[in-house]
Amino acid sequence: MTNAQLTALQYGFIGFLALWAVVLVPQLITQLAHHGRLRPRGLATTAAVLLYGCMTLAVVFLPLPGPGTRRLTQTVQLHPFQWIADIHTELLKHGGEWLTTQTFQQACLNVLLFVPLGVFARILWRRGLTGTALIGFAASLFIEVTQLTANFGTAPYVYRIFDVDDLMNNTLGAVAGWVFGALLLTLLRSTVDVQPARSERVHLAETR
Repeated sequence: MTNAQLTALQYGFIGFLALWAVVLVPQLITQLAHHGRLRPRGLATTAAVLLYGCMTLAVVFLPLPGPGTRRLTQTVQLHPFQWIADIHTELLKHGGEWLTTQTFQQACLNVLLFVPLGVFARILWRRGLTGTALIGFAASLFIEVTQLTANFGTAPYVYRIFDVDDLMNNTLGAVAGWVFGALLLTLLRSTVDVQPARSERVHLAETR
């Protein structure tokens, strides 16, 4: 992860704190009015979604181009799996191992970036695998189009590449997140099912 990405994450976290401060009070009032008590799970869920959203937006759009920023020579990349060829080029130029190349690490980050979205889609929104893949693809496409249009004309020029590999890796990340969420739900359900069975065996043993 580059210094620019770390700085973007810091801004994303600050944005999350500001946004959560705005959302938290109305949510607390709503919970007390509807349920008569606070629901920590709901608060944690809202915080997790807001944190993920702020961090993601910060990473994909920050830093904004400044006066000294060099313009891109290429703004569109439409060749699938171009990142593999880029790794080969990087190895020929700089040497080292492919796992340590910036291109490979960036591809992994693009996958990991959408894993939480897949988890949310499965656990919170109860979407199927196909629906989650479509959500991941649509979200990634929106990001790529926003970058291609220079943030819909609000940036002075295009400063991020529209990359078909990003679409593929982001969608893969959402699918991987869905699988992880499904496995987590299965594990939790099996744990809940085991506990009543143990309680029943203890009760039978006590009555004998």
